[in-house]
Amino acid sequence: MAKSALLKSSLAKKYWMAFTGLFLCLFLVGHLLGNLQLLLPVSETAKDQFNEYALFMTTNPAVKVLSYLTYISIIFHAIDGLMLTIHNRKARPQGYVSFKPSTNSMWSSRNMGILGSIILAFIIIHMSMFWAEMKFGGLDDTIYTTANGEEVKDLYTLTIKTFQDAQYGLIWAIAYGFAMLAIAFHLSHGFASGFQSLGVNHPKYNGFIRKLGYAFSVLVPLAFAVIPFYIYFVLEKI
Repeated sequence: MAKSALLKSSLAKKYWMAFTGLFLCLFLVGHLLGNLQLLLPVSETAKDQFNEYALFMTTNPAVKVLSYLTYISIIFHAIDGLMLTIHNRKARPQGYVSFKPSTNSMWSSRNMGILGSIILAFIIIHMSMFWAEMKFGGLDDTIYTTANGEEVKDLYTLTIKTFQDAQYGLIWAIAYGFAMLAIAFHLSHGFASGFQSLGVNHPKYNGFIRKLGYAFSVLVPLAFAVIPFYIYFVLEKI
């Protein structure tokens, strides 16, 4: 009975939402550090470096475990977020003309469900275009041997050509930027809220956590968003 009550409680859902959300923040940092290699000038070195990174991320046993945790976290975070949104809407006061949520909370905090849905759609499309191609797609005929003697699939060329495509490259870059904007708004509330939900809540450092959250929500999505536009407008064509 107690177990059932815990699983059904909104408090338990908030704990898991906070834990998975903060774990995904760590994933964002790691993923960004790898993707920043795409800003290097086009060369065999840049190609080898990025493809070796992609190979490491898909074959290293420790990274595989973290990857599975990430996939589980994304799924659970999305489901938990949906359940919390439904619960909060049911609990929201109705029939009060003077009820003005905009005066009591940020826009992002009131629309986490919408933002999360945009982000989930982006993740599905993003993974189908790159991760699925890397794992199951048509890159088998692009295998080559790097300078270090490793056989890798050429994900680098696929990524660069996707955002340099004359017909759709700019469209993909804009869509990517829009998704990063949704992530920025999502993080602007979710980062500090995650710490608060886990009990990290004290007047001495709440202000620092909020500022760190705002900085994180701006800098990380902005760095991600720069990459496809840099590839389209600045990077040498391949």
